[in-house]
Amino acid sequence: MYNEYDNLSCEEQLHLTESLIRQRHNQQMFLRRNAQLLQQELELEAELLEDNPELAQTIHSLNMHEIQSNQQGLENVLGLEESASKKQSVWSKFFPGLGG
Repeated sequence: MYNEYDNLSCEEQLHLTESLIRQRHNQQMFLRRNAQLLQQELELEAELLEDNPELAQTIHSLNMHEIQSNQQGLENVLGLEESASKKQSVWSKFFPGLGG
């Protein structure tokens, strides 16, 4: 069976193998460190939310708005059209005077 390494010398194959092992090791170390940082972030976030119920409620509300926006966007992509006046009113809320 032919593979891309058949034309390489034994020394070249060894060097390539070592390089791939090093690359895989570095990737695993990066993923492990990333997982640790994410865990720390989640723990800090949990502490913050536990100490501040108002913040938790605000974040929940923002998340719900984002979910609703995503659902509306998906509905629009799937063929339900949004009126031009509705688009204009949304933009005018954020950028008054822009085509309002």
